[in-house]
Amino acid sequence: MHTHRARPVLYTFVVAGVLSLSAMSAAQTPADNTKSNERDTAKGAVTADQQKDNASDRALTQKIRQSIMRDKSLSTYAHNVKVIAAEGQVTLKGPVRTEDEKRLLEGMATDVAGAGHVTNELSIAPIKTTKR
Repeated sequence: MHTHRARPVLYTFVVAGVLSLSAMSAAQTPADNTKSNERDTAKGAVTADQQKDNASDRALTQKIRQSIMRDKSLSTYAHNVKVIAAEGQVTLKGPVRTEDEKRLLEGMATDVAGAGHVTNELSIAPIKTTKR
């Protein structure tokens, strides 16, 4: 009888300009993004592919992204949120670490886009602890 061993799968990540390799065995379960996928495919949901290619929306996105990246106190999660501008309306999507970060990012976007032009769809990511 032949026994099958799970072979590790190698994943490559780039975080803040640093290349990181991580091994995951086939027995480990990958992240479940079902809820995010359902939210993003819902009728009327704003997704990154809806970013407009006109100069004003690109400039709006760029200014907000620059503001976010300048703030070194933000988590990596916050630095990687999606900023989507379409016809002057900005949508923020993705996980952040805290409610404070969520409010701060919304404020940064509002400072650039103006009151009433920002939709905050940010979520709080649970902090994962590693057992040693």
